[in-house]
Amino acid sequence: MLDRGLWREIFQSINMNRTRSLLSGFTVAFAILLFTILFGIANGLNNTFAEAFSDDANNSIFIQSGTTTKANKGFQAGRQIQFKNKDFDYIKEEYGDNVQYITSRLHLNVDAIFRNEKSTYPVRAVHPDHQFLENTIIKDGRYINQLDIENKTKVVVIGRLVEQDLFLKTTALGKYISLNGLQYKIVGVFRDDGGDNEERIIYMPISTAQRVYGNNDYIDQINLTYNPEMNYNKAIAFSNNLTKDLKDRFDVASSDQRAIRVRNLANESKTVNQMTFGLGVIIIVIGFGTLIAGIVGVSNIMIFIVKERTKEIGIRKALGASPKSIISLILLEAILITAIAGWIGLLIGMGVLEFIGPSLEDYFIKDPSVSTTLVIAATLTLIVAGGIAGYLPAKKASQIKPIVALRDD
Repeated sequence: MLDRGLWREIFQSINMNRTRSLLSGFTVAFAILLFTILFGIANGLNNTFAEAFSDDANNSIFIQSGTTTKANKGFQAGRQIQFKNKDFDYIKEEYGDNVQYITSRLHLNVDAIFRNEKSTYPVRAVHPDHQFLENTIIKDGRYINQLDIENKTKVVVIGRLVEQDLFLKTTALGKYISLNGLQYKIVGVFRDDGGDNEERIIYMPISTAQRVYGNNDYIDQINLTYNPEMNYNKAIAFSNNLTKDLKDRFDVASSDQRAIRVRNLANESKTVNQMTFGLGVIIIVIGFGTLIAGIVGVSNIMIFIVKERTKEIGIRKALGASPKSIISLILLEAILITAIAGWIGLLIGMGVLEFIGPSLEDYFIKDPSVSTTLVIAATLTLIVAGGIAGYLPAKKASQIKPIVALRDD
């Protein structure tokens, strides 16, 4: 392998047969280029789907109340459905085994003031489990806890950008912030991968918000995550049963779609998984079809190279070259061309993905990229296939007698 004379002969052969070498390399480079772009686009679609669900736990169920659209059991259409604490307790007790985390939500908007800085922010009044439904990451301090709920304490957890807006260069943790004229202690600062809007939210205990801002037990929304051991079909069946029971509880017609709205991410996750699986199968078929085409191309070229060099092989044998050295010469030349061409195809493919990546976001393809390991494995596959394809004719040619090889037309 380290024989300088052998490598010199290989480079001389490539230089003397540039057209043949370029054709061999083009076949490999084009196959790797297509392979890289196809898998990059597939990964880009997967990134889009992953980002869409990054803000919430992917086993979340959201339950919202609305207005009835159909008369039922003596009630007229247009009745407003109002959830209360007892409805939250009902779901928690009735479906405890199927629920992982559960929280109520109450939505408010407040004027927040700290010293001379002032702005308006949305407030979400929640239970402690809300942290896990929203994938909230605590940056400083802590989140709402059960003691806050029980004691109705005036504490809040603010988003990173709220701290940035109001507290400028000082830290917010432990400070007091005025919300609509009432003082609340900041016990935590969080960040959220859902984007800037999610980091300009203030969380407080739902019991505190109910006492201070309404003096009632009303809630706007109930969110939960189903038991992660459930598969998609079981999770969908669970939310369907939950929907039916809630409609019965509020005397809502079973066909009324607006009075109680239940959104189960299992439905969306199942659809997305089916789409990504189908896309993955298509990409794999096309990708490996491209590789097979490359393998066939390399194989045909190798057979042609060996046939074309039959006289050369005869002269080498007449000068005393061993069959092993002849086979090594042909195979190493093929491996060198394939490796270089594969690397060039990989670089071009990754360059194309980098160049067109931003424009692909309009087509829901985010950060298209491909694992270098995967493409290198594909290149090695082509190298091995080309080597196998060339070995048999090379071995056959190395065994013929010199005088026969020299007479070959």
